[in-house]
Amino acid sequence: MESEATGSGPVTLSTGRLRLELSPSIGGSISAFEWLGESAATPILRKCNSKSEKVLDASCFPLVPYVNRIRDGRFTFRGREVRLAPNMAGDPNPLHGQGWLNRWRVEDVGARRAVLSFSHPAGEWPWEYAAREEFALDEEGLSLGLICRNTGGDPMPCGLGQHPYFPCGPATRLDTKVATAWTIDEHVLPVEQVPATGRFDLGDRAVCGQGLDHGFGGWGGEARMTDPGWPFELRLSSPTAKFFQLYSPAVGGIFVAEPVTHANAALNAPEAQWSRLGMRVLGPGEEMRLDMRLEVTAAQRSG
Repeated sequence: MESEATGSGPVTLSTGRLRLELSPSIGGSISAFEWLGESAATPILRKCNSKSEKVLDASCFPLVPYVNRIRDGRFTFRGREVRLAPNMAGDPNPLHGQGWLNRWRVEDVGARRAVLSFSHPAGEWPWEYAAREEFALDEEGLSLGLICRNTGGDPMPCGLGQHPYFPCGPATRLDTKVATAWTIDEHVLPVEQVPATGRFDLGDRAVCGQGLDHGFGGWGGEARMTDPGWPFELRLSSPTAKFFQLYSPAVGGIFVAEPVTHANAALNAPEAQWSRLGMRVLGPGEEMRLDMRLEVTAAQRSG
């Protein structure tokens, strides 16, 4: 197994009951995050469906330098029209930036920590930037930092997110606070911002098979996930993400709970609205950071 500081092969970190597997060459992704029991391992994140041959089979991948979709792959920034080609089969609107579709490098690795990096030269996305992921595993969970630095000479729009997949069943529950939700069209693009009530209320609710693929604003910064069949309880948190994306397909036994720094399709809004929608502009040499924590504790059973 290649895990040198200059490589891009798989990396495994472990401590206590937790084991983390990374696939740097597949979009800087996580391919497994597991709870190690006495006789078997239980997936905390969905275990990779393959040997991480495709990033969409991964357990989690980084979103950089924007999250979710850009309508028609076009937006205007300070007099420059930017056009991006679709980057996922079946979706006409490019999404999630470049990081998830490219090889990352292992810059540093130890028994419980690893650092990955990705450099993007100016091209279709007309700004160059450097991205970095910092993984730190301890006996109570995983801390993950995602950093993007503008390495070019012009201001650059920027947003960050993580895309973790969780296994679920009929008894899996999510408990988090959001203030608003965006309704969506047939292309999963936002239509109208509405109060997060009814089917958009994410307080202590069933989360599997809900037919949701929506963005939420006013996120409280943490989400708790439980299932009576899990030997653990989960707390996802981020002090730097004010927006939240929930994907819960009608079938499939998974959901995605994304801490993100901006709203879906924020780049299509006028720059004057970007601050409200969470979109940042990085000057030359400036960077931004998203932190995510997955805290894993042994389940407390009554009786």
